[in-house]
Amino acid sequence: MEAIGAGLAALGVLGPGIGIGILAGMSSSAIGRNPDAAGQIRGLAIILAAFAEGLGVLAIVVGLLAIFVLGGQG
Repeated sequence: MEAIGAGLAALGVLGPGIGIGILAGMSSSAIGRNPDAAGQIRGLAIILAAFAEGLGVLAIVVGLLAIFVLGGQG
């Protein structure tokens, strides 16, 4: 049963992956429209991608905890 929970927790990686893809597309479009603001847009995009990636890592950690910590009980 813990494998099902771990699989569901690992699905949390899909959201940040999609979000980073949308972020990259929108930021490249914004840089194309306004090349003078490329540095500011790039910096903000990197910070936002790091936040989204942190959520993906958190989802993987929760899945691993479900396997190794809860798997030993019961």
